[in-house]
Amino acid sequence: MSLDLDKRQRAMLREMGVRVWQPMPVVAEVQPVEAAINTIATGARIERAQPRFDAEKPVVAPARTAPAPVAAPAPRQVPGLPPRPAGIDRMDWSALQAAVSGCRACALCESRKNTVFGVGPAAADGVAPQVDWLIVGEAPGENEDLAGEPFVGQAGKLLDNMLLAIGLQRGDDAPARTGASRSVFITNVLKCRPPANRNPEPAEVAQCEPYLKRQVELLRPKMILALGKFAAQSLLQDSVPEVQKIPLGKLRGQVHHYLGVPVVVSYHPAYLLRSLGDKAKAWDDLCLALSVAPTVVRSA
Repeated sequence: MSLDLDKRQRAMLREMGVRVWQPMPVVAEVQPVEAAINTIATGARIERAQPRFDAEKPVVAPARTAPAPVAAPAPRQVPGLPPRPAGIDRMDWSALQAAVSGCRACALCESRKNTVFGVGPAAADGVAPQVDWLIVGEAPGENEDLAGEPFVGQAGKLLDNMLLAIGLQRGDDAPARTGASRSVFITNVLKCRPPANRNPEPAEVAQCEPYLKRQVELLRPKMILALGKFAAQSLLQDSVPEVQKIPLGKLRGQVHHYLGVPVVVSYHPAYLLRSLGDKAKAWDDLCLALSVAPTVVRSA
């Protein structure tokens, strides 16, 4: 997919490690050629591999006549820990933040430093900010646990450059970039870090799912970008049969939906730091999302 890129967007793509060039003029009776975005820079900084973002393993796709979606596992109550707060589906933004901050409904509360609610435009009087884009990752890592903010470190820098390439900028504390919109909220499926950055357990995802659902209901985004396998599985478990058996690559390149909001699936930035060849695919995913929800401020 091609975009009319300005100098700023090309600079951001260079930060991602993706080199962009324009297609040759099209001659008569020849199909148009899309912009080629598949030359990957080799000098990008590599981050140590973490177990949550292992490379995909071949998995046989489900048959066309797949059975109905399997219900999510029931949350497993940990002895000695209080239940999840009641009435999450009726909470306003401030109450939801407080509920996440004080949640002790699963064993992750015992090892966390901070909960990670998310980052985006400032809320006013308990009312959630209205955003165009919602970015959903998988779970906080060590840096995120310490900072209480999603996507920090090298993976966070790569995500910031990816978003700047399409005209988005996180948060309100950094200096504003010319032409960039702050209409984006960034969060994770899990609000607490799994020990040693292990994969989230199904019961942990089930405990946190109501928090993410309420965030979507209050933020009312026009596009959700799901980054990584566990983010995709959590958002698509009710709409894609046997989604746990489908490789992430098979979920890309199409538009799904969650609570009526379009969802585009892509690779997690930490995976891209180790797999440079998939950066061009991630750019294709951003272009797809942008074509579905072209609401980003793109002034020069």
